[in-house]
Amino acid sequence: MRRAILSAFTTVLILAFTAGCATAPVEPTNLSHIKAEIAEYIDSGRYMNQIRKVSAAAIAWIERRTAAEAMSTAKQSSPALTVVFDIDETLLSNLPHMRAMDFGYVPAAWDAWVARGEAPSIQPVMAVYQRARLLGLDVIFITGRRERDRAGTERNLRAVGAGDYAMIFFRPDNTTGTSERFKTATREHLASDGRSIIANIGDQESDLAGGFAERTFKLPDPFYLTK
Repeated sequence: MRRAILSAFTTVLILAFTAGCATAPVEPTNLSHIKAEIAEYIDSGRYMNQIRKVSAAAIAWIERRTAAEAMSTAKQSSPALTVVFDIDETLLSNLPHMRAMDFGYVPAAWDAWVARGEAPSIQPVMAVYQRARLLGLDVIFITGRRERDRAGTERNLRAVGAGDYAMIFFRPDNTTGTSERFKTATREHLASDGRSIIANIGDQESDLAGGFAERTFKLPDPFYLTK
């Protein structure tokens, strides 16, 4: 009997100790270390290599899909084949600004950066854009940037050689809805207008979620998350 009681008491102590260990607070990784990991990921070439892989897959799909459409004789009229792109960390890189800000976000500094229109293009993604245009596809940008960012954004796109897009959609300045909801609704509107979005390319899950695209292509983004 005594052994049974001691055994039960020991079990209770072990369970209590295990539960205490499971709930003990764990210090997160220091922010300086995280920034160093991101910098190493970029400087090592792994970031750009992943972008190249995604971009190559997007080009291959766009070429196959366009060829299949051209060979089809069953349709009386074809929908307008369209490729949708996000802008930030998709076609344009804000990395020079982010590094200058030590990966921090200061709204006034960000607004000034966008207004200057100095972001370089991400070349593998630019190759996707150029291939789509060469194949005669419409390119449409759906961005999380606000309408007030239009002038600087359009100037930036022209500067990198991406000024021959069909349309560009900005979020309203005073909207409180999520980027995902805005982008999904915009794609739905394009589809209802008879467009066939054969590819949707972005760096955030919120760029791609919600449907209304035949294929999605997710680029890496270790910098921030947008809902």
